[in-house]
Amino acid sequence: MTDRRTQLLQATIAVIARRGVRGMRVQEVAADAGVSVTLLYHYFGSREGLLEAALEAVSDQAGRYGEQAAAGATSARTELVARLVGELNGTEEVQTNSAAWGELRWASVFDDRLRPAVHKLTAEWVDEIAALVERVHTEEGTTGARDPGASAERLVALVEGLSGRWLTGAVPPEHLQELLADAIRIELA
Repeated sequence: MTDRRTQLLQATIAVIARRGVRGMRVQEVAADAGVSVTLLYHYFGSREGLLEAALEAVSDQAGRYGEQAAAGATSARTELVARLVGELNGTEEVQTNSAAWGELRWASVFDDRLRPAVHKLTAEWVDEIAALVERVHTEEGTTGARDPGASAERLVALVEGLSGRWLTGAVPPEHLQELLADAIRIELA
């Protein structure tokens, strides 16, 4: 990805996290990025193209910080916990990314043009978590205990729900991290 394209996507994610999809104005994104609206359209073609690219960028960022959170993992279980709990780590980067993801996901309820990208990216995340759950079962000798795909669906949905509670300020991220770690333990029992 070009530096300019990255700069535009970061500005888009920040504006979405600040104002939501409905409140996002292409002019504000361009101003935040220090470029013309024309250049933004050159890279993304339309507002919808920009939103779809922002979804991909949010997913890529989550993958990157998930890998960083799990870098020291010594087992599949510790990697799984680190990746999922990392989605609630309270840093500004994760908070901005989570707010943008949640907003784009909810926008797809009303904008069917965003749905295919949201479905694809969510399915990829669920598949990644299912592979980790399967590795946990293999390492711990509990293969066949539970369906890894169903466990992954439940865990991803839980992370998304807990993220919403964190982003609204209803519950501190540390408490949600504890709840999530307990839920993972129960799910993998």
